[in-house]
Amino acid sequence: MQDEEQNDDIVIEQDGNEEIGTDEQEGDTTQKLREKLKIAVEEKQKYLDGWQRDKADFINSRKRDDEERKQLLKYAEANLISELIPALDAFDMAMNNKEAWEKADKNWRTGVEYIYSQISGTLQNHGLVKIDPKGEIFDPNHHHSVSIIETGRKDEDGKILEVVGYGYTLNGKVIREPQVKVGQYEI
Repeated sequence: MQDEEQNDDIVIEQDGNEEIGTDEQEGDTTQKLREKLKIAVEEKQKYLDGWQRDKADFINSRKRDDEERKQLLKYAEANLISELIPALDAFDMAMNNKEAWEKADKNWRTGVEYIYSQISGTLQNHGLVKIDPKGEIFDPNHHHSVSIIETGRKDEDGKILEVVGYGYTLNGKVIREPQVKVGQYEI
């Protein structure tokens, strides 16, 4: 009974004219079966290797797509935020004009400051960070000089004395350099 079960698993191809029975013929059949088995194992390994490579490529592709999607979402709001920056500049100019600001009604100033803080807070929640380089050493790679201010103090030479327009970063990427006035020491 066991022999019959084992024979069900193995298929031996024979020509219609051959008869199995001699030791030589059985040896040839065994050799042929071993060769077929070797070929089948090699093919299986080839297909397995290809499948594993394809699976790894797919996983890597999915990771790249996910990273690209995250980057796209991260900077998708950049255009809208860039369009809102001039409004922040207008708020800054209004609030920094001390003479006109002090003449305005206190309740009106409080309302404007509240609106400004709401807009600023919302933009900060979306990754916008204000760059205020006042007092720093001027670096043309990070700042845009709009003018020079002559100064009699040697310690102010090359320093940013005024910020005309704040710079901004969005999620770590500079979207606008600060516009500054730089001190130049004159004797």
